[in-house]
Amino acid sequence: MLTLALNSLRRRSGGFAASFLAMFCGAMILMAFGSLLDTAGAKGVDPAGESTLNVLGLVVGGWGLLLVTFAVTSTLTLSVRQRAAEMALLKNIGATPGQITRMITGEALILAVAAVSLAIVPAAYTGGWLLDRLTANGQIATSITHHFGGFAIHIGYGVTLVAATAAALTAARRTARMSATASLLDAAGDARMSRKRVAAAAVFLFLGTDLAVITATAMRGKDDFEPMATAGPAAIWFSIGLALLAPALLRRVTAWLEGPLQRRGAAGQLAALNLAQRTGPMSTAVMPIILFTGIATGTLYMQATDNAVNAASGITETADYRNAETTNMIVIGMILLFAAIMVVNSLVATTVDRRREFGQQRLIGATPRQVLQMVAGEGTVLAATGVLFGTLASLVTIIPFSIARSGSPVPHGSVLLYLAVAAIAAALALATSLAAAHRTLRTPAIDAATT
Repeated sequence: MLTLALNSLRRRSGGFAASFLAMFCGAMILMAFGSLLDTAGAKGVDPAGESTLNVLGLVVGGWGLLLVTFAVTSTLTLSVRQRAAEMALLKNIGATPGQITRMITGEALILAVAAVSLAIVPAAYTGGWLLDRLTANGQIATSITHHFGGFAIHIGYGVTLVAATAAALTAARRTARMSATASLLDAAGDARMSRKRVAAAAVFLFLGTDLAVITATAMRGKDDFEPMATAGPAAIWFSIGLALLAPALLRRVTAWLEGPLQRRGAAGQLAALNLAQRTGPMSTAVMPIILFTGIATGTLYMQATDNAVNAASGITETADYRNAETTNMIVIGMILLFAAIMVVNSLVATTVDRRREFGQQRLIGATPRQVLQMVAGEGTVLAATGVLFGTLASLVTIIPFSIARSGSPVPHGSVLLYLAVAAIAAALALATSLAAAHRTLRTPAIDAATT
């Protein structure tokens, strides 16, 4: 199986690019923050600096494990679906479910080791940059120097390998148990979500709702640190829950927008048809848009509300307040960067894999312009779905935190904050889809249709 995994990686290097990039980016972020733990353990670090560095390293490590697993699982599942014909052939010639599972797991582990190894150097530079920012903000003494060593390396390899293994087992388990025919139908059609996925979504939605209720009740009247500790993660948990339900959510939004798409001519009709029939693969791109929109919107308005309440009360920023604010923004910034990368990553993977479909459409008379219009219609629906439900997820942070800090459910902050987040999410989705499609259309139609 190891030989088969290596051969598969050589033959389909492009098909594994999305998973590799997810692992590489995740490992780089994890090791960059892990280096803060190495720095905290070095000689000459004062207790306050050690505490700040340890908190950042541990918090990001915990969130990193969750997000890297989430991202790698989605990209590996997409990769397995795109290889439906190969999986069907292996089953037809006698491959057992165990052999297929071992092959997919072997591929994932090889990718993980390569991704982490290549991420070490950029992670070391990123860790140094993070320490410079903390020093410039007065959070860390200028005498502290950056160290990149055991903690960073172990976190990078450990978390990424665990995430890759979990993702591979999740992606392989369902595929390995399907018949060859069912595998092909699952890749081409609109598969139902598994009960385990729905149950996991329910757990994350419950966690987000529970933290929202705690924030609005038990944290009411508390100082800003305590409400932030429960309100901040609420949007993250709720966003993950909605992201897991992305196929069902995309199906619903597609049904709502089917009429407007149909009125846009042949390109719109094709977009509506593709979205209805390919909900599973296309929902992979919706998931990071939900995460990006929900977490960014929730955090920005939470911070705006906190700043406004403090200013109205005449509260000056203490060193502890600045530490908490810096920690909060750095952690959220890491999550948002990773989500933005995954938006681009997922859309490129799904669009480039449609080279044959685009070629066939052009052979039966569709012009490149019509294909791009079709992709633009699909991208608009994907962006609308992600922004809509990401906005819903952000409310479990925004409203409870506003109630806890100001007594009103109406948050502080300009509407421009929200419009900026929505515009960035939509621009990422549309620009990436169109750029990937435009590049794919450079291949002659006859060549694309026969690949």
